[in-house]
Amino acid sequence: MEPMELTPAERRVREAFPLGEGVDFRQGDDDPARGASWGPERTLRAEVLRDLLLDGPVRDGRTAGLKVTGARITGRLDLKYGAVGHPVRLRSCHFAEAPDLYGARIGALVLSGSVLPGLTAGNLRAEGVVRVTGCRFTGPVRLQGAKLSAAFFADGARLGEPGEDPGEAVLQLNHAEVGTDVWAPGLVAHGRVHLNGAVVRGQVNLDDAELTAPGRTVLHAEVLVVGTDVHAMRLRTRGRVNLAGARVPRQLNLAHARLSDPGGTALRASSAVIGELWLRDAAPVEGTVNLRRAQLDLLHVPPEVWPDRVRIDGLGYRVLTPHLPAERRLPLLEREQDGYLPQPYEQLATAYRTVGDDAAARTVQLARLRRHRRTLPPYARLWGWLQDAAVGYGFRPLRAAGWLLLLLCTGTLAFALHRPPALKPAEAPVFNPFVYALDLLLPVVDFGQGSAFAPRGWYQWLSYLLIATGWVLATTIAAGVTRSLNRQ
Repeated sequence: MEPMELTPAERRVREAFPLGEGVDFRQGDDDPARGASWGPERTLRAEVLRDLLLDGPVRDGRTAGLKVTGARITGRLDLKYGAVGHPVRLRSCHFAEAPDLYGARIGALVLSGSVLPGLTAGNLRAEGVVRVTGCRFTGPVRLQGAKLSAAFFADGARLGEPGEDPGEAVLQLNHAEVGTDVWAPGLVAHGRVHLNGAVVRGQVNLDDAELTAPGRTVLHAEVLVVGTDVHAMRLRTRGRVNLAGARVPRQLNLAHARLSDPGGTALRASSAVIGELWLRDAAPVEGTVNLRRAQLDLLHVPPEVWPDRVRIDGLGYRVLTPHLPAERRLPLLEREQDGYLPQPYEQLATAYRTVGDDAAARTVQLARLRRHRRTLPPYARLWGWLQDAAVGYGFRPLRAAGWLLLLLCTGTLAFALHRPPALKPAEAPVFNPFVYALDLLLPVVDFGQGSAFAPRGWYQWLSYLLIATGWVLATTIAAGVTRSLNRQ
C-alpha cells in the first residue's frame, strides 16, 4: 500500500516500523473495551499492519518491529501461514475482528491489555514470547499444536463471557509445546481450558486463577507433561479438573484451592505420575476425587479436605503428610466409591511403616480386616468377631497374652480346688496346679504334668478348652513377634 493511501495514524506507524520504535495513541487512562468509539486519529487498518509485517521497510543497523499502543484495529489481521521476522507488539488495542495467525512463523507476539473477539493461532511457531497478559477475549483463544520457543503469558487475562456457553474451549493449548513456562496467575476463564497433550518444559502457573464451566471439564489437561511444577495455589474452579495421565515431576500445588463440581468429579488425576500433591489449607472438595492408579512421592491432603466420595484404588505414595494418627486417616478409606478394596489399606499401612510408626500400621491392618468382615456371609462374620475380640486378628498380641494369663489363673484355681487323679499313681510327679494349667495351655512345652493326670467330668472339658485356646493364642503371639522381628 502506497504511503499516500495511508491515514496520518497509519503513516506514524509506518515511519516508526523500520526503526523499531513505538507509537502510543493513548489519550489518558482510556479503556480498550470502549475502543469501538475511538476516532480515525487512532484507528489502524489490519491490512496495513499485515503489509508492514510481511513486506515492510527495514533500515540497516536497526531492528524493525511493530510496536503500537492504544490503537483501534479494524478488519482482520490475517497472517495465516505467513513468515513474520519481526516482533509484534500491539498493547492496549481494540480489535474489531479476531486475528488469524494459523500456521504463521513469528518472532514474538505481545497483545497485553488488549480487547479481542478471539485469537486463531493454531500451529503457530513463535521464537519469542507469546503474551496476552491482561487481555480480554470474548471468543476462543486457539493455540492448539503451537510450538513456542519461549513462554506463554496469560496472567490476569479474562476469557469468555460470564453465563455464556462459548461452545468450544476458551483457551486451547492442547498438544502445544512451550519451551519454558505457561504463566497465568490470576487468569479468569468463563469456559473450558484445554491443555491435554501439551508439553511445557518449565512450569504451569495458575495461582489465583478462576475457572468456571459448571457441569463440564473446566481444565482438561490429560497426559500433560510438565518439566517442573504445576502451581495452582488459591485456584478456584467450578467444573471438573482433569489431570489424568499427567506427568509432573515436582509439585502439583493446590494449597488454599477451592475445587467444586457437585455431583461430578472435582479432581481427576488417575494414572498420573506426580512428585508431590499438595492440598494444604484447601477448602473441602465438592465432588469426587479420583486418584486411581496415580503414583506420588508425597501426598499432603488434610483429612478435612477430602470429599464424601473418593476413588483411590491403586493409588501409591511414599510419604503421607501431615503425620496424623491412623484413626484420623481411616475414615477416608470408608469413602471409596467402589466399596471395600484392600489396596488403599495396604498402601496406608506401608506409608506408616515407612516413617517407623508400626503401631499405626497395625491399626490400619486391623481396620482392613474389620472392613473386609462386613463383606462376608454371616457365619464368617461370626468367626471374624471371635478373632477380633480374642486377639485383634493377630495384630493385638498383648491381648492374646492377657487371655493366656486369664486362662492360666482360671485353670490354676480350678485344678487347685479339684486335683485330677493320676494316670499311674506310682509314677506320677507331685501335682502342681499352676504347672499343670501351663502344660495344657502351651502346645510346645511339656513339663510332664499334662500327661500324668487325667481330669474327669466338667474339669476334663476345661482341660480341652485350655488346650484348644492355648494353641490359638500361642500361635497368635508367635505370629506377632515374628512380624515385629521381620520389620526390624
